[in-house]
Amino acid sequence: MASNKSIFRTKSLEAMLAQTKGKGLKKVLGAFELTMLGIGAIIGTGIFVLTGVAAADYAGPALMLSFIFCGITCAFVALCYAELAAMIPVAGSAYTFGYVGLGEIWAWIIGWDLILEYVVAVAAVAVGWSGYIVSLLRAGGLNIPDAFCNAPGQKGGIINLPAVLVLFVITALLIKGVSESAKLNNILVVIKLAVVILFIVVGVGHVKPANWNPFFPFGVNGVFKGAAIIFFAYLGFDAVTTAAEEVKNPQRDLPIGIIASLAICTVLYIIVSGILTGMVPYAQFHGNAAPVAYALSSVGIGWGSALVSVGAVCGISSVLLVMTFGATRILFSLSRDGLLPQVFAEVHPKFGTPIKSTILVGIMTMVLSGFVQIGRLAEMTNIGTLAAFIVVSASVMVLRKKRPDVERPFSCPAVPVVPVIGIIFCLYLIYSLPNFTKLVFLIWLAIGFVIYFAYGKAHSTMNFEEQAK
Repeated sequence: MASNKSIFRTKSLEAMLAQTKGKGLKKVLGAFELTMLGIGAIIGTGIFVLTGVAAADYAGPALMLSFIFCGITCAFVALCYAELAAMIPVAGSAYTFGYVGLGEIWAWIIGWDLILEYVVAVAAVAVGWSGYIVSLLRAGGLNIPDAFCNAPGQKGGIINLPAVLVLFVITALLIKGVSESAKLNNILVVIKLAVVILFIVVGVGHVKPANWNPFFPFGVNGVFKGAAIIFFAYLGFDAVTTAAEEVKNPQRDLPIGIIASLAICTVLYIIVSGILTGMVPYAQFHGNAAPVAYALSSVGIGWGSALVSVGAVCGISSVLLVMTFGATRILFSLSRDGLLPQVFAEVHPKFGTPIKSTILVGIMTMVLSGFVQIGRLAEMTNIGTLAAFIVVSASVMVLRKKRPDVERPFSCPAVPVVPVIGIIFCLYLIYSLPNFTKLVFLIWLAIGFVIYFAYGKAHSTMNFEEQAK
């Protein structure tokens, strides 16, 4: 076991659970809300934006196989998540699991990484939301000047005001309470699921099998490159586990929420990508930020195109809500453990939410979405997700060895085979990502190491726990 001064010191499961007593977050969520949170985060940008980009530039019609490969990879990892989330129902997701399983430095690395991941993802998605809402408003005769719907340096932009405003509203909602946020998310998820199902029903009759030929225009390797790009969409089920501390019956409800949301979303992604590339030749989606609406308008279903745009706004809104929620909970957990200033671990006495973490995440995402062209930085979220998945899979194996005595309400089957396969698949997807993405990841990690050794290691609550013994 690592000494209390070691960067590999682990936090005991008992200590992790003890810190949630009395001053933890309010428990208001059940299995249904968790499943809807997962669907809320997973179905959105993936279907309404990324499908077209991935089909046109990476995979072609074989995008269906990209989603299948992503779904299989996530299935292996989801079983690991389910075991740890039921066993350690504490906010923080992969960060928390890594702290108990692998040690403080690994927990810090993944927690630091996940903060950037969620914040950049939220900012990128908010820019997508802005694009859809501006198009809808202009179609309705309300013209918003380019200066107020683009970042500086882009089409004469000064500020992307719609992106900033939607994030301001979401931040206010998350401060008010998780219960209210979950109710809004449920409504948005129902609307977007209805729109996705409508697209499937209407679009399937317009599929031309000839559009699937050639099936592998970018070769078999394109399937994996496409999978690496669309993996952005699967960040959502990590967000389910960030809510662990706010679940009424985490041992039962967390595994249900994780596995059910993943299964539902993967099936819908595969069907939608198949119909999409069957309706319109894949090359036509190049540079198109609204592929589902474009496919419907291309076959003469104008009303369907407008309806999909409304569904996309609802869909992307729920992604923003859940991913912003996830970022606040990870920041809260890092701060509660002393690795970042503990002021961000304060819980509002009335609302039971981490108010200062929520405000900080809100400000960061508003600044990024309003004033920065996200560009390739959005791809950064993929490598972060994959790194988190690797840490979670490894933690399952380590804890099986170190803590076989702990009750596991849900057990990942076939350990170590399932976690090892999950790790191998994730490593291959990381290998398939662009070099720029890997470079940004390394720079962010270097900044993280400076903060940890300059501040986090000395202020870690682990120091005080050891002194109290």
